[in-house]
Amino acid sequence: MADPRPAEPGWPPGRWADGDGAAGREPAPELLEAVRSWLVRTGVEPSPSGVAAALRAEGGVLGDAEVLAIARVLRADLAGAGPLDPLLADPDVTDVLVNGPDQVWVDAGDGLRRTGVTFADDDAVRRLAQRLAASAGRRLDDAVPYCDARLDGGVRLHAVLRPVAPEGTCLSLRLARSRVFSLAELVEAGSLPPVGAQLLGALIAARAAFLIAGGTGSGKTTLLNALLSLVDPRERIVLVEESTELRPEHPHVVRLQSRPPGLEGTGAVPMRELVRQALRMRPDRLVVGEVRGAEAAELLSALNTGHDGGCGTLHANAAADVPARLEALGCAAGLSREAVHSLLAATRVVVVRVTREPRGGLRRVAEVCVLAADATGLVRVLPAVAFAAPGPVIPGPGAAELAARLGPYWPTALGEP
Repeated sequence: MADPRPAEPGWPPGRWADGDGAAGREPAPELLEAVRSWLVRTGVEPSPSGVAAALRAEGGVLGDAEVLAIARVLRADLAGAGPLDPLLADPDVTDVLVNGPDQVWVDAGDGLRRTGVTFADDDAVRRLAQRLAASAGRRLDDAVPYCDARLDGGVRLHAVLRPVAPEGTCLSLRLARSRVFSLAELVEAGSLPPVGAQLLGALIAARAAFLIAGGTGSGKTTLLNALLSLVDPRERIVLVEESTELRPEHPHVVRLQSRPPGLEGTGAVPMRELVRQALRMRPDRLVVGEVRGAEAAELLSALNTGHDGGCGTLHANAAADVPARLEALGCAAGLSREAVHSLLAATRVVVVRVTREPRGGLRRVAEVCVLAADATGLVRVLPAVAFAAPGPVIPGPGAAELAARLGPYWPTALGEP
C-alpha cells in the first residue's frame, strides 16, 4: 500500500521504516544513507545540527523529532557501536557477543541469552568491527583478520573476520561492571556466606598476599573490587592493569595501564614493565588486575621483597591448577621451574577460588586455599576452607596454616582449626 502521507521536498515517501509518527521509529534506510553520505563527505559530526545541515543541503525539511531520531541512529553508527549501543548502555550487561548479522547475545549475570538486535548484513558487522578496531589504533582487514583491543571506557574488544570466521564476522565485547559491590551485597546475593565474608575481610586486615583464581566471567574482578574497598584509607593502592576494570571505592588509588603496540608495531608498554615501575611508587598494596604474562615473575619477586598485601587475579580451572599456571607464566618469563616454585612457596600467597554455577549463572566463592611445598620442592595447594552451595563451611587440611597466617584476624565463627 502506498504511503498516504505527503512527501517532504527532496525526500521520497516512506521516510520511516515502520509505524506512524517520529517517536519510537527508525528512519528509512535510504534516508539514513543520504544523510550519512553527506556527513562522511563533509566531515561534519552526526549531531542534530549536523543532521539538520545535511537535510538543508539535500533540500529536505523534517521536524525536530525526526532530526533527533536520525542523529541518534547515525551517532551510534558513525561514532558508537551501532545497534549494540543500547546493549552496552545496560548497567547489568557484562558481555555482548555477535556471531553474525542475525545472532547477538548478551550476558547480564544470568547466563547468555539471545537478543532481538540484528545487523543488515555481514558487511555491516565487519564495518563496525573495523571502526572499533581503528579507534583503538589496531589493524583489522583481510591481511590481519583478527584483533584484540581495548576501547575507551575499558571495553575489551575481540573481532574475527572471514575467512577465519567462515560464517561471518564475530565480535566479542567485554564490559567492566559499572558499580562496585560490597562484601555485604555479595553475601546478600548468595556469592558467599557471612563467615566467608569475615574470612576474606581478614585477608585484607592481615595484609595477606592473595590471588583470586577462576574461569572467565566467574566474578574475579567483582570480588577483588569488593576486597580492595576494605583496604585502610591511609594506604596507597597501585593498580597495574591491561584495561581499566578495577574501580575500588578507596581514596588513594594510582592506576597504571599497559599499552599495546601501535600500527607501526612500536610504542608498547607491557605489564611486566609497569609492575617494575609500580614498585618504585611506594605502594602499600601492589595489585595486578590480571596475571597472564611475564608480569607473573615480577609479581612473585615483589611479594618476596617486603610488599605485603599484594594481590591479583588469575585464570585457572581449579585452585590446584594455580601452581602449574604460575609455573608456565614464570618459565615463559625466563625463570626456571625450581625458581618459580621457590618464589611461590616463599610468598605464602592465599588462593581464593571463585566459580560460576552452570545453572542460573550464580558467581560464588568456592574455597580458600594455602600453598605448601612438598618433599620435591614443588608447591601444592591445600584446601583450607570450602563453601558448599548451599551447605556448611567445610574446613580442610590447610586450615591451621591459614589461621596462623591470619593470626588474630582469624574469624572466631570458624572456631579453632
